[in-house]
Amino acid sequence: MSLTVVLIFVGACALLGYRIIAAVPPLLHTPLMSGMNALSGITLLVALASLKTSGAVSLLACTAVVLAAINVVGGYWVTDRMLRMYKRGSGKETEK
Repeated sequence: MSLTVVLIFVGACALLGYRIIAAVPPLLHTPLMSGMNALSGITLLVALASLKTSGAVSLLACTAVVLAAINVVGGYWVTDRMLRMYKRGSGKETEK
């Protein structure tokens, strides 16, 4: 498989992903984000389990741990912030 075919595939996946995310109604963003956080948590667990190997796999696992941890923490932070917007009260988001 040539590099051109791989680049076309990656570009098509990116475009399709953008179109799918853009079509999601705002009401569903929070539940979908929570589900994706759970998936990133699974990725994090598998990457941690893969750290026991040696060589290039260990380097990739370390990179996966860092990226998945950033995704999990950031996703839960954004989800918490979005859920606080729906709490009853002043109608405004309150900072802690």
